[in-house]
Order: sequence, then structure tokens, then C-alpha cells
Amino acid sequence: MTHILLVKLSSMGDLIQLLPALSDARAQHPELRFDWVADTAFAEIPRWHPAVDRVIVSAHRQWRERKSEFLRHGAGAWLRELRARRYDLVIDAQGSWKSAAVTALARGPGAGLDRTGIREPGAQGLYRQRYPVPRNRHAIARWRALLAMAIGYRQPTGDLDFGLSAVSWPVPPVDLPAPALTLVTNATWPTKHWPDAHWHQLIERGLDHGYSLVLPWGSATERQRAERLAANRPGVLVPPRMSLTEIAGLLAASVAVVSVDTGLAHLAAALGRPVLTLYGPTDPRLIAATGPAAQHLQADTRDCIPCGRRQCRTQGYQGPEAQCLRELTPALAWARLEQVLSPSPG
Repeated sequence: MTHILLVKLSSMGDLIQLLPALSDARAQHPELRFDWVADTAFAEIPRWHPAVDRVIVSAHRQWRERKSEFLRHGAGAWLRELRARRYDLVIDAQGSWKSAAVTALARGPGAGLDRTGIREPGAQGLYRQRYPVPRNRHAIARWRALLAMAIGYRQPTGDLDFGLSAVSWPVPPVDLPAPALTLVTNATWPTKHWPDAHWHQLIERGLDHGYSLVLPWGSATERQRAERLAANRPGVLVPPRMSLTEIAGLLAASVAVVSVDTGLAHLAAALGRPVLTLYGPTDPRLIAATGPAAQHLQADTRDCIPCGRRQCRTQGYQGPEAQCLRELTPALAWARLEQVLSPSPG
């Protein structure tokens, strides 16, 4: 076995959480070569890892919106690229019907999670080989276990290697007065957002302690939020739109990162940066941003935590604002951030 195709389409954090498993496999079998099918929005991530030869870009989100155009003009070319090479093994490391279908279309024996671990039940029927990996384990541990079983080696138990240590990150396209804190204020779920009023207070604390603050963004709506938080505050910077690789350069140059539960928290942690991630409706035991200097702060004021909902439904309130994150105060976040910035010895 020498050439393996990985199928992991999205999202950003999910792709980053697969990188340690890829490093495990390459360390155990240096002869292995990997290709990777990833969504176009995140295709930069697998290219960072030295074990990846080729990234096959899947624009499935755009295809869903323009289905007829894709079927007429894009489907054939994409399928030819997917099937251009026969693989010794095709591993679905996502576990959805969509990723399982891509695995089945590729040339090579498919492997993935069995019915006890699959994200979307029934999709496991599209694999030739199915492996039991409990769903109650952290995502990084799950993918390390899956690749170890599918490829056939003993899973390492040492420190995580995201495969990013040799990457030369670009200088951020913004003047960073040192020391700089990066604040990641946006997420896809409305219930993952920390209230603006809390960010305002955290920003004021950062400025009072001599930090400059940088608020990256990825969409027009996210830019508006960042600019709203930065308004009339010298020392708070909203950079231009950046690629993921440029954002990685910004995170690598930051003294620390504070983030809601989103992909950039995982990226900062994988880069080894001090990062504090704020969790409300999601469960850090399963998906926490993980790295040598990563910490998380979990809301703990309500029995419904973690609910896993995109809309908050709690006593006296139903809507997009997670009440548990509202109760996670800036004072608590700053106190934990000081621990991130000044970790205790050992």
C-alpha cells in the first residue's frame, strides 16, 4: 500500500483535526503518499501538510446552489480528476452521505466508520471496510484511531503533530504593533456568538493592558461585525480580507488568540499559539480546539449545556442568542486569558 485518498470535505476545524492522524500514518509508513478531497473554501489546509501530494477540490456548496450548471459543465471534469488515479485505499474521514458518495466514486477500496460511529447512519453501506470508533471520543482521537485501523498500524500515544512546523507563514498584510491579540468574533452558528457588549469590554481590557487587537473576518457580514466592534478605538485593527494561509500568518504572529467555537480556534491551537476558546452550546470534550497552549472556557450556568442547538431554547427565551454565553462574562474570560498569557510552570 503506497497511495491513499482521504475524503474530508469540510469544515475548517474538521480538516485541522484530521492532520494529526495524517502525521501518525506518515511517521509509521514513510512510503505512504496521500491525496485529499476537500471543499474549495478549505483546500489550503491539506496543502500545508507535507504528506499530501494533491488536493482534489470539491465545490459542493456552490454546486448545490447551481446544480444544473454543474451537471452541464463541471461534473464530468471533476469526476475525471477524482478517478484519474487508482488508490490502494480510499478513507472517508467525515462520515456523511456526501463524503461516502465521493468515497464510492473514487477508484479504490473504500473504508470508513461503522454504524456505531458514523455521522449520518446508512452512509457506512457505501464502504468496503467499516471500523468501530466510538462517537464519545474527541474528534482528533477518533480520526487517529480510524486511520490506524484502516491502514494497519498501532496508534501512537505521544504528542500530537499537526504537520505544520515546517511551514513558512506569510507576514500578515496589516501593521501589527506588538504585542497583538487576535480576537475571532464570528462563527457559523448564531448560538456560538459571544455578545457584542462582552467583546467591547474585553477589547477595553486589552487596550488598557497595552495590547493591540486584531479582528479578522471572512465575509461581508463578518467584516461589518468586526468594524462595529473596532469603531472609534485606536489600537483595534480590522485587516483586509485574507486567505487562510495569510490568516495563519496572523495567528502565528499574535501573542494570543481569543475565539468563539470556530475553525480559526483550531488553527491557532494547531499552530501552537496560546488560544482561549469560548464554548456554550457545543461540547469541548468532543471537539475542543487542541494544542500545546490551548485552553477553553465552558459556560456552566445552565443545566442544558451543552445543548448542541443553533437556536437557543431555554426557560424564558427562544432565539439566536445563547443565554449561556451571555452569562459567560468578560471578567471570567479575561481572568482565563491571563492564565493563557502567563501559564504556570510545568
